[in-house]
Amino acid sequence: MASEEGKNYNGKMTLFVVLSCIMAAMGGVIFGYDIGVSGGVTSMEPFLEKFFPKVYTKMEEDTHISNYCKFNSQLLTSFTSSLYVAGLIASFFASSITKAFGRKPSILVGGAAFLAGAALGAAAINVYMLIFGRILLGVGVGFANQSVPLYLSEMAPPKYRGAISNGFQFSVGIGALSANLINYGTEKIKGGWGWRISLAMAAVPASILTLGAFFLPETPNSLIQRGNNHQKAKLMLQRVRGTDDVQAELDDLVKASEMSKTIDHHPFAKITQRKYRPQLVMAIAIPFFQQVTGINVIAFYAPVVFRTIGLGESASLMSSVVTGLVGTGSTFISMLIVDKLGRRTLLTAGGIQMLISQIMVGGILGAQLGDHGGVSKGYAIVVLVLISVYVAGFGWSWGPLGWLIPSEIFPLEIRSAAQSINVAVNFLFTFIVAQTFLAMLCHFKSGIFFLFGGWVAVMTGFVYFFLPETKGIPIEQMERVWREHWFWNKIVGEENDK
Repeated sequence: MASEEGKNYNGKMTLFVVLSCIMAAMGGVIFGYDIGVSGGVTSMEPFLEKFFPKVYTKMEEDTHISNYCKFNSQLLTSFTSSLYVAGLIASFFASSITKAFGRKPSILVGGAAFLAGAALGAAAINVYMLIFGRILLGVGVGFANQSVPLYLSEMAPPKYRGAISNGFQFSVGIGALSANLINYGTEKIKGGWGWRISLAMAAVPASILTLGAFFLPETPNSLIQRGNNHQKAKLMLQRVRGTDDVQAELDDLVKASEMSKTIDHHPFAKITQRKYRPQLVMAIAIPFFQQVTGINVIAFYAPVVFRTIGLGESASLMSSVVTGLVGTGSTFISMLIVDKLGRRTLLTAGGIQMLISQIMVGGILGAQLGDHGGVSKGYAIVVLVLISVYVAGFGWSWGPLGWLIPSEIFPLEIRSAAQSINVAVNFLFTFIVAQTFLAMLCHFKSGIFFLFGGWVAVMTGFVYFFLPETKGIPIEQMERVWREHWFWNKIVGEENDK
């Protein structure tokens, strides 16, 4: 084993890699912008009045209705969640395209679909146009989320892979933050058409991504996987790593690709085999846990949640800007420390931080916020601070690592399929949580924070017992971590000894 362990590839961070990754990470900005914009727009009164008059009248006139139930409308939640259903379906198509034609065409398709969706949403005159626009955005996000994390983790040198892949979540944070800022500005427009600007601005990152995708280089892994032109892949690897001595890494890539070609099963059939059990479990568990932290609820519905506490329209949008800043800041910190401290440490620490703040928010709301009236200014600020602590905990743990870990643990032969499962599970639970949250808020009231807190406790235990540390290990040698793990070696160990 010694020879394998000591093998470090040559290469440094090159400007070429940095630029390619900044381009590709626009895919994350798109996703984040979208999460941020839909929550803000749905708390703007002119928008509600035009498309969801029932919610609007309920909010304005009905004084008997519980604080927790004001926004409970199926149509309103389908506006937010139609995107995820579309993304879910699109990510499976994206898998075949990513595998057969490379990472780059998938990124292109994603950008183009997103552009069309942004245009439709901004010009919407009725709820159908609005929802159809959202579906196109979903297709864009489905393609981008399937291909961008793979692209980033394949371009990055192994010792910086954590930082580069966390760049995806960082750009999601930047997207959400800019959406919050734009919403804060457009809500002040007198004519009541500000929401159109909010929806149209999504075209900015989409154009950059679509144009940029023409210039993006294909990843060496993908060049080898799709053709036998090893010379081309070698040249690309030399450019990407900034050194001529890339033979060791190239040989590993070729070997991984040869292995994946000897397998003629369909990758979706393949991933169910016993020796890929740990990867399959992670491809389902990690995105599931990432969603049941309750983060997207805060992200989508932050303005709605803050209005529930009794802050005004503008103040709620401003407080989402604050949480957005905190999230982006902590993800940035995570980029700097993830390859030093490792994945497990961050997940455990972040989990504990989220758990404590969720229980406190639940407690305060349970004690202070009844069905009517608001909470006092002081308590509203305490809740805002606690939610920020929670968002920070997510920002350096489950947020970025929920995308990083799946993108680095799959062997090449199942990588594209496994990443699709990962994205699909993520969308599926985002959809379920988004679709049920407003109803759950209405029924569980403040108890909803305890529900998410319970899940956070479960996932922190899961990481502690079942997730091996993967920092600094080249993707091509990743199977070693499962063989050396106390639990997984019982499952995959025998396979490899035969």
